Amino acid sequence: MHTRSRTVTMARQAPATVTAAWSALRSAGAAAAARLAQWIDQSVGWTRLPRTIGLAVLVGLRHQLRTSNLYAAEPAPAPLSGPVTTSMGGTAAASMGGTAAVGEYLVARTRDGSYNDLSDPRMGAVGCRFGRNVPPEYSYPESAQRLLDPNPRLISRALLTRDSFQPATTLNLLAAAWIQFEVHDWFAHGTVATQPWVVPLLDDDPWPQRPMRVERTPPDPNPGTAGPPTFTTQESHWWDASQIYGTTPEFACALRAPERGKLRIDESGLPPSDVEATVDLTGTAGNFWVGLALLHSLFMREHNAICDHLAQVYPHLTGQQLYDKARLVNSALMAKIHTVDWTPAIIAHPTTVAAMRANWFGLLGERLGRRFGRFSSSPLLHGIPGSPTTHHGVPYSLTEEFVAVYRMHPLIPDEFTFRSLDDDRVTARHELPDLSVRNVRARLAENPMADLFYSFGRAHPGALSLHNFPRHLQHMQRVDGTPVDLATVDLIRSRERGVPRYNQFRTLFRLKPARTFEELTGETTLAAELREIYDDVDLVDLMIGLYAEPKPPGFGFSDTAFRVFILMATRRLESDRFFTADFRAETYTGAGMRWVRDNDMRSVLLRHFPGLAPALAGVANPFAPWNVAASR
Repeated sequence: MHTRSRTVTMARQAPATVTAAWSALRSAGAAAAARLAQWIDQSVGWTRLPRTIGLAVLVGLRHQLRTSNLYAAEPAPAPLSGPVTTSMGGTAAASMGGTAAVGEYLVARTRDGSYNDLSDPRMGAVGCRFGRNVPPEYSYPESAQRLLDPNPRLISRALLTRDSFQPATTLNLLAAAWIQFEVHDWFAHGTVATQPWVVPLLDDDPWPQRPMRVERTPPDPNPGTAGPPTFTTQESHWWDASQIYGTTPEFACALRAPERGKLRIDESGLPPSDVEATVDLTGTAGNFWVGLALLHSLFMREHNAICDHLAQVYPHLTGQQLYDKARLVNSALMAKIHTVDWTPAIIAHPTTVAAMRANWFGLLGERLGRRFGRFSSSPLLHGIPGSPTTHHGVPYSLTEEFVAVYRMHPLIPDEFTFRSLDDDRVTARHELPDLSVRNVRARLAENPMADLFYSFGRAHPGALSLHNFPRHLQHMQRVDGTPVDLATVDLIRSRERGVPRYNQFRTLFRLKPARTFEELTGETTLAAELREIYDDVDLVDLMIGLYAEPKPPGFGFSDTAFRVFILMATRRLESDRFFTADFRAETYTGAGMRWVRDNDMRSVLLRHFPGLAPALAGVANPFAPWNVAASR
């Protein structure tokens, strides 16, 4: 009996042993492939390879980054207690003790981002800590003395000031508005007025206050006892369209229309003034401008169109159910647009265009997916949407390094030309302050929204380069009258949050550090300017290095920044159950799934503004320059 029992036990254990061995073998193979990809990248460069080989190298680099460049913020956030707040502000109960959770949040996004991961309900929610892409020992904030060395205001004036506008001619201005629209969904640190950073000014500096004072990032309200300081977000870390739907109950409830789950939109195309009254304009909302207004209006209209369609197909759905399903569909559609429209426009290398489409549709492609559906769980073959959820061993959050590489203010022009969609004639010219938060409704009243979309489609954003920071953002005024130099602020933010400087950053992402200023810039004039400010190439700030670095063919930003995107662009999708395990008809409805499948930025624009069709005809990407309107 003993021998037989042991034999039976071994037989039962055999499948598990084989599975574990196969998993270990696959892991070892992936690690070896990643090392080979790194060697090829460092020896040849992925941009110089044929597309298929380049894609394979990027997959290997992504595996290496997942293994070596994901660090959770410690300590973990406190567990939730009490009722769950849904997107409408209602509640849903959750059972405890490891049993299955029940409630509306199982099939709907919550207002604060909680319960996206059912086993870790606080993961990614409002108030959670930013993670890191670099080891903790490299993420300590700089000392007060080093934080001002070199002087960030001097760098702003000497290296960032826009002498003349450098356009990004492969893009239209909607591309600039889009990324700010998305950033407002992804993260917000906030500021605290106590003990501001004091920045000395040179005698010839015209800044109106002496010395310059820059508010600090708020400290973590519940810091750990060891390790580098941590910082928390005022938005959820999830890709959940919170910039539209809001994270406060006051805003979310005020925005809701009484009928069929819709959002309230007034004659301007924006939320009514009583909704705006719930917004704190001293925070992120104070950055609102006409470019953001266009996209907010567009996707509020899209939400309402989704509600109408779902109500027609499923007349039994309640208003709350329509709202929740429409939010899921709208959020997924925005994520799809960012993945297959915006990103391929700003990094238009053939390999990255294919890589981003593979992220959404898989290597088998959109056509086969439409025809045959998924026949495996592989995200590589079929795309991340609908694949298993995975955090790669590290609780999901956005990271301080991700925030740092999204500092893209040079995309914004200082001057704007408005044109008529009917005949392309110039109808108005404005400076950036004329389009800011206090003047948005005036501009919308003066110009049909279709004309504004056309004007943005015809105009170019700025290139992400040195000497191209918007002058108006170096000398802007908040709604309370406080003067702000955003270039100075951007430099201080990375230093105070412990984001490594350029060369250290490259080293930690397994890229060769620049040995000289000439090697960093690829030319001599900019190298001399950087040398005069920094003296030591290892002191160059990350943002300055990203702007100065020569870009790969078709790229709007640097290859160094791209390393963070390789990692985090997939992570934002694959960690979110509403894009993975719950990206299915049971959660979205069948009609909702078809809406995401069948739409993109072009169809959204044409649904709400059909008059844009001639301007978009034959344009390969709606974030590329549009056609000139012919006289009618």
